[in-house]
Amino acid sequence: MQQFLSNIQIKINEYLFLKDPASSELGKRIISGSIELMHEIGFEAFTFKKLAIEINSTEASIYRYFENKNKILLYMTIWFWGWTESKLLYAITNVEDKELKFKKALEIITEDVLEDRNFKDINERKLQKIVYDESAKAYINRVVDDENKNGVFAYYKSVVQRVSDIILEINPDYPYPHMLVSTIIEGTHLQRFFIRHLPGLTTNSEHDEIDDVQQFFSDLALKTIKT
Repeated sequence: MQQFLSNIQIKINEYLFLKDPASSELGKRIISGSIELMHEIGFEAFTFKKLAIEINSTEASIYRYFENKNKILLYMTIWFWGWTESKLLYAITNVEDKELKFKKALEIITEDVLEDRNFKDINERKLQKIVYDESAKAYINRVVDDENKNGVFAYYKSVVQRVSDIILEINPDYPYPHMLVSTIIEGTHLQRFFIRHLPGLTTNSEHDEIDDVQQFFSDLALKTIKT
């Protein structure tokens, strides 16, 4: 799977940048540096001035790629969903058993990434933490309708649609597939955040062989669909 993922190209909607960061070494440093810095200090404290110091460049050079830090956060979030869709497709291709296919899909959308060796310029582990902690800030805002109209969220929607289609294979009469999948995804983000910061609001058995978040949503989803 690692070889497959390292060879994929994730194309990001041009609405999000002024110059494609994947087109130059500086652009790639802007993305990798943003992941490192945002992971370390959070979105609120993140600034282009601090990023310029992190990557040994200038604020002006960063502004040639992105108009503001919200666009960088959204860029990283959308890249994450493109990467997730690629993993999802790899996991469910040629799986005939409907329930097994659904379980594999659930594993992908609820997993806690432990390795980050697939992409040279992107630390997937740190990026996932940023998405879990910060991604809602990228689209719960006043410009989300315009972003949506411009197709920014296509990867995220595609992930939800693919898993929803599997649900309907299992139970064609289930009325809320998209709602269930998006609830599982956003709920996963929230529960991972709770485990790290507000453990009294969640369950964490702390056994390496058990992922409580995955177990919970798998149990919830399968019982819900079959009911």
